[in-house]
Amino acid sequence: MDVVNELMPTSQERVEAMLEPGPDGPIFMVNLLKFKDKAKYEDGRETDLTGREAYGLYGVEVMKIIQEYGGEIAFVGDVTFLALGQVEELWDEIAIAKYPNRRALFDMSSSEIWQAASVHRTAGLAGQLNIETVGNPF
Repeated sequence: MDVVNELMPTSQERVEAMLEPGPDGPIFMVNLLKFKDKAKYEDGRETDLTGREAYGLYGVEVMKIIQEYGGEIAFVGDVTFLALGQVEELWDEIAIAKYPNRRALFDMSSSEIWQAASVHRTAGLAGQLNIETVGNPF
C-alpha cells in the first residue's frame, strides 16, 4: 500500500466527491498528521516556530470555527508507538473531528475564516491523511 501525505485535495475528482452527500448522519474525520521540523509560511514571514507549534495556532482557531458548522473536536493525541503493522515512518499526531455531514466539513474548509487560520496549518504540516468514517452500532 502506497501512502501519499497531502495538505489539500490534488484532484478534481476528490473535490467533486467532497460535494456528494456522503453517508447519513454524522461523520468522524480521522486526521493523521505529520509536522515539519520547522514551520515555513508561504508568505515568507520569518518564524522560530516548529511545525507542531504553527499547527497548534491553527488548532486553537479551528476549535472555535468548527462549532459554527455543527462540528466538534472529539480527540487529539500524539502517536507514540506502532503496535501492529509496518510503516516507514509514523505520523506525529492523530485528531478526530465530528461533523454533522460531509457538506459541513466542505463548507467550513471553504469559509474565509478557516482560510485565514489555515496559513498556520500549511506552515506546520508536512502532510496528512484525512479519513472519513461513520459510527457503527454494536
